[in-house]
Amino acid sequence: MSQANFYPVILAGGRGTRFWPVSRRRRAKQLLALDGKQTMLQQTVARLAPLAPARRFWVITNQELRPEILRQVRRLPPKQVLAEPVGRNTAPAVGLAAFLLLRADPAAVIGMFPADQVAADAARFRKLVQQAATIAGAGENVVVLGVKPTRPETGYGYIETGEQVAPGILRVRSFKEKPDAARAREFLQSGQHLWNSGMFVWSARTLTAALREHRPALAARLEKIAAAWGTAQFARVLRREYPRCENISVDYAVLEPRAAKSETASKLYCIPADFGWNDLGSWASLYEYQAGGAGVHGNVIQAAGSFELDAAGNYLHAPGKFVAAVGVKDLVVVETADALLITTRGRAQDVGKIVKHLEAKKSKKLL
Repeated sequence: MSQANFYPVILAGGRGTRFWPVSRRRRAKQLLALDGKQTMLQQTVARLAPLAPARRFWVITNQELRPEILRQVRRLPPKQVLAEPVGRNTAPAVGLAAFLLLRADPAAVIGMFPADQVAADAARFRKLVQQAATIAGAGENVVVLGVKPTRPETGYGYIETGEQVAPGILRVRSFKEKPDAARAREFLQSGQHLWNSGMFVWSARTLTAALREHRPALAARLEKIAAAWGTAQFARVLRREYPRCENISVDYAVLEPRAAKSETASKLYCIPADFGWNDLGSWASLYEYQAGGAGVHGNVIQAAGSFELDAAGNYLHAPGKFVAAVGVKDLVVVETADALLITTRGRAQDVGKIVKHLEAKKSKKLL
């Protein structure tokens, strides 16, 4: 099933602040087993493993997470687990991988995958990724996997789709930013908008050319770093040049400018993804993902034992302890050895603000 010249590039540098207090700087969300025994990173690697040998995998992360990543995915080449000196968003991260791969394999096709997503149907996931890689390798094409929205979600970007060019393949008209509630309802009702999954497939040649066209200063710095790969100077050049890179997402850097061209000229395509996608962006979304296996009252409880009385719709996380829930509804309660989070499912998106508060207070032990 391995596809020649296909290189999975996994972005694993995020901090997952909305999963505090479990997610911390040295063991962020993607390195946690939130959905089963394997961590989210391990699940991502396992889903992609049939599509490429381990030697073709690349992981872009940060210096704090790299040691744990190396421990969790031992079969990947350690030199291809790259740590950013500072976080610079997705364009520099995947852009650097593209410039490195273009030097090693001019025919390289890159799949960009966040490390913190789940796909319930792994076989279907691989089939669509293979389809996307075939399209991307056939020219200057860019393919994004879009997800059919199930609710008026304000936390995701959207893809406006156009005509169907082949079964299951749509043109991309534009990329939409995270909308307000009213706009999200419009997108949901239109039938022409999909959630932007953040998974893109393109050739290294296409991505590097797009960066040179739309972000020449960024491209020049990334090319300078890539030129030092394999030499004793690489680490020094990376530390010097990478922090000077523009802090920008790949969507802003190249996809939106490309989408501004005519639909046929942009060569942007979307494959609707129907493989049970979820980005598990907060405790509330984790509850929703796991609620199918919840008890009769819809409580998701991770504990040594539990008692429920007039309690419904709660997510309760206290491993190793007995949990009793009496007369409470739609709560999120998460306990660790040094912290306790209490919120509602409706306010779970605000958990990241706690981390900002702790940073301002320099509470390093809780970060």
